[in-house]
Amino acid sequence: MSREQHQQKSAERGPVMVGIVTVSDTRTEADDLNGQFLKRELANAGHRLALYQIIKDEPKQVGAALDEALAVGVQVLLFNGGTGISQRDTTYDALAAKLEKTLPGFGELFRMLSWEQVGAAAILSRAVAGTYKGMAVFSTPGSTKAVVLAWEKLIAPELSHIAWELVR
Repeated sequence: MSREQHQQKSAERGPVMVGIVTVSDTRTEADDLNGQFLKRELANAGHRLALYQIIKDEPKQVGAALDEALAVGVQVLLFNGGTGISQRDTTYDALAAKLEKTLPGFGELFRMLSWEQVGAAAILSRAVAGTYKGMAVFSTPGSTKAVVLAWEKLIAPELSHIAWELVR
C-alpha cells in the first residue's frame, strides 16, 4: 500500500484515543499551556482525550502514568517535559527503560527541526518515541515551542496512521 492508502485506511478507523501527560514540578492545570494546546488540537482534529495528568518528574510517576493510560484505552500517549539533562530530568530515562520498540526517527527529526528554532541547543533534547504494550508513546521537551513543533510537524500528520499500525 502507498502512504496515501495507509493514511486513508487509518482515518477510516475513527478518532484516536489520546493521553496527555505534562511533567512538571510547578505547573498546574490553569497554567499548563502545553496541555491546553494539545487538548484544543485533539478536539479540532476529532480525536478523543482519554487521559490528562500533570505529574512530577519522578520515575515512579512516569511508570504509573503509562499504566493508567493503558487502563483507560489510550492508543497514543503524549508526554511533555523532563527530557533535558538536568538532575531533575528523569522522564527520558524512565520511558526509555520501558519502551519495547523505539522510533529513532522521531527524536532525530525533532532535533533537526529544533535546530531551526534554537540552534545548537537542540542537542540538549532527549525527545523520544516508541511503543509500550501496544500503545505509542511520544516524549518531548516541556517548552511550548517544542510541543507545538512536535505536534504540528511530526505527531499530528501521522497520528491516525500510528494508531492503525499498532493494531494491524
